[in-house]
Amino acid sequence: MKKFFKFAGIIAGALVLIVVIGIIYFEMSFPKAEPVPVIKVEATPARLARGEYLVRHVVGCLDCHSERDWTKFSGPIVPGTEGKGGEVFDEETAEVPGVVYARNITPAGIGVWSDGELIRAITTGVSKDGTALFPIMPYQDFNYLRQEDLYSIVAYLRTLAPIPNNIPGRRLDFPMNFLVKTIPFANYTPGSPIDKSDTAAYGEYLTTIASCSGCHTQLDKGEPIKGMEFAGGMSFNLPAGIVRSANITPDDETGIGKWTRQQFIRYFKDFSSDSSHNIPVAPNQYNTVMPMTSFAGMTDEDLGAVYSYLRTLLPVHNEVVRFTPGH
Repeated sequence: MKKFFKFAGIIAGALVLIVVIGIIYFEMSFPKAEPVPVIKVEATPARLARGEYLVRHVVGCLDCHSERDWTKFSGPIVPGTEGKGGEVFDEETAEVPGVVYARNITPAGIGVWSDGELIRAITTGVSKDGTALFPIMPYQDFNYLRQEDLYSIVAYLRTLAPIPNNIPGRRLDFPMNFLVKTIPFANYTPGSPIDKSDTAAYGEYLTTIASCSGCHTQLDKGEPIKGMEFAGGMSFNLPAGIVRSANITPDDETGIGKWTRQQFIRYFKDFSSDSSHNIPVAPNQYNTVMPMTSFAGMTDEDLGAVYSYLRTLLPVHNEVVRFTPGH
């Protein structure tokens, strides 16, 4: 009997050793990130202008990394909070298995980061210290950024007003705390410049870097539901209740199939006035997470290109209940 227990103890010890070695190997092997690229982005006037346009009106950096006023329609950014971070994403608000906080992307938060470290984080999902970013940060979409647009974003972020703001560390539930390490891309390979004359292709690029599918596609256990791309229905918990993303496929009955190009552009441009930033929303009244006041700054050309691309999608019949008031 003693020999049996001795043998069992040896087996148990060996299994523990194997598990420990496996964990050490996993921690050392993931995320599989490329070395930080040695890059110094020149902040030219053209890049700063393009970066401001992209950051403020297309890729949504400030919409997640600033404070938004949910007493107003579409939650416009609170002036003076641009980039300071702190927005909470958890199971209740964004179906995150744990708690994740938007980081401080002002120079007070990223001032010690090199341009190469910023580029790696934005495009592959690996932070300065080698930590895998949670993919609510849409680096999987930003990996499609053309190099000049990426450089423009980096250059512009450096110009934000520095706002000191100590952000708590994230907490991810098991097994996501391990799985998150396997998600980042290994590298970033810049694509060819987009030919704007191919309107649908240019619209696909804009739609991708704006992460439209990320909000307009329902998820099942964290994965997009096949066949429901852009068909809406993703839920967001706001103080007023549950709001759901719209169906933006070209379905005639439940999507935007009957919208004209001009109607699509006008839908956004109606929120370009100063007064649109101050539309009060009463308790339990419909609101939206869609940052209309930000997207309203897109050019007619770019909005028209997005429309052209959306018209190429497979129509999906999906009736969405846009809002369920809270109790």
